[in-house]
Amino acid sequence: RPTIAVPYPQQPNGALDLDGFFGLHPLLEDLMPFWEQKQLAFVHACGLPTIERSHFQAQDYIENGTPGIKKTRDGWMNRLLAQIPKEERLTQALNVGVTTPYIFKGKMDVANLRPGKNSITPIPTDRPQVRAAFSQLYGGTDELSQAFQAGTKARDIVLEELNQEMMMASRGAKNVDAFMDDAAEVAKLMVGNSRTQLAFMDIGGWDSHANQNQLLSRQLPPLGKGLATLMTGLEPILDETVVVVMSEFGRTVKENGNKGTDHGFGNVMWLLGGAVKGGEVYGDWLGLSESALYKKRDLPVNTDFRDVLSQVLVNHLGIASDRLNPIFPDFQLANSFDVIA
Repeated sequence: RPTIAVPYPQQPNGALDLDGFFGLHPLLEDLMPFWEQKQLAFVHACGLPTIERSHFQAQDYIENGTPGIKKTRDGWMNRLLAQIPKEERLTQALNVGVTTPYIFKGKMDVANLRPGKNSITPIPTDRPQVRAAFSQLYGGTDELSQAFQAGTKARDIVLEELNQEMMMASRGAKNVDAFMDDAAEVAKLMVGNSRTQLAFMDIGGWDSHANQNQLLSRQLPPLGKGLATLMTGLEPILDETVVVVMSEFGRTVKENGNKGTDHGFGNVMWLLGGAVKGGEVYGDWLGLSESALYKKRDLPVNTDFRDVLSQVLVNHLGIASDRLNPIFPDFQLANSFDVIA
């Protein structure tokens, strides 16, 4: 990458030295304290085991957990919910978004939180008259009625927690950056009485075909600050928490003619939290020579993304290894390295 490469450490705007070999983009400096505290790890050369260069299809695969199979109707995090015992007054799963993403689609109930600064803005069913009418209409025991009742209960739990927090805040002031704001609210719900166990946030805008450095200068700072905000907010339960950052595929090793990179194959996953064996870069790294690349252009996938996620499920959430098949059908955990304490 002759024109867009990040300079070496100690040079102006140089990479942040992680271990003498791998470096972190300087615009992600907010994450360095977590690396130094061994609460941040990376898994390199990982991703989908099937070649897929379409953003939409590749994202579907990482959300349905069945790469190569398009007909899967539910998401792996919804299937995971079915394996976790549900306690009384437990929201359990939270999606930050106006619609339920593929990863949470399925039979289990999920609470939705509007993203950005207007997350607790009332919706029509929050109005007493509308709530009463809908409650009467969907007060039965049929599937649709049960879905409405469960969704209403989940929303009430989430809003109660956030409204209490907002009342204590100075004039209700909130962060101007959307992801930082969302991350702060997710942390409050994880730590608070709602006891949210699983949460999902989606951040777009990473397709860097042209002027990659300009794009990353806009995207990376709020990502780093947002993750730092999340980690700080989770401090009371950080030892019981794992945050996973992942994307659908990587980028080409070589830059293109537009000072950008194109759709690639192998990628990198990030893991943060007190339950992570941090301060390490995991995975089978073969280098960047043409002979080590996939078709001489891409980082290969040497670790299936499900292997990393399965470690989180088994070693952190306590899911028995023989109960992984309902979550990741026909997948065998390789467990070639341990990234979870």
